[in-house]
Amino acid sequence: MTTRQVKGLDGNGGSEPSGSDPGGPHGGDQGGRLPATAWAVLGLLSFPGERTGYELKKWADASLAFFYWSPAISQIYAELRRLEALGYASSRVAAQGDLRNKRLYAITEAGRAALARWADTADAGPAVLKHPLVLRVWLGHLADPDGLRSQLRAHLERTQEQLREIERAQDVSREIGHWPYPEVALRWSERHHRAELELAEAMLADLERLWQAGEEAYGGQAAGGG
Repeated sequence: MTTRQVKGLDGNGGSEPSGSDPGGPHGGDQGGRLPATAWAVLGLLSFPGERTGYELKKWADASLAFFYWSPAISQIYAELRRLEALGYASSRVAAQGDLRNKRLYAITEAGRAALARWADTADAGPAVLKHPLVLRVWLGHLADPDGLRSQLRAHLERTQEQLREIERAQDVSREIGHWPYPEVALRWSERHHRAELELAEAMLADLERLWQAGEEAYGGQAAGGG
């Protein structure tokens, strides 16, 4: 089974990779390097319009989360501050009458140039495969079959719900229009999650056959029955 980069399909996270910026208006960030989250947030700003940090988080949940990961709201604001300090993003306070003022963020020309340079030149590297459920199956000789079965079924339900979320995101993307590349990424995400369903169902079938046959697992321990 394959997973999103950094974040597994069951919601567990991991350390994020770093990207490289060969130089910005202030000499780059600590020698010219920015974390992947900074580039992801700058990428969200690269589409037309100004957005609040909260709006960026909502959009990340409905796009980046399906193929990479969705940063926490605190991470988004931290990266926005970093990007502003580098001159890659700007912000302004917009009055809302009796409501609380809101801060709107936008990408700058320097930010757009840096993002384009990073997208063109940074090595994407191999996709990271970190699947906590498969790790538990690997330790199946120590696990209770009923517990493993329940975890796999819960994983199938989560993946089906994620597919429904992707389909809703595709509907929104089609309504907005003029953003063909995010639509391609969402179509990839849909195919990826459908493959994840097939792989999880096949793994559950493999385990059921193992338990039914009563074969012995690693270390001579009986696999047990269901």
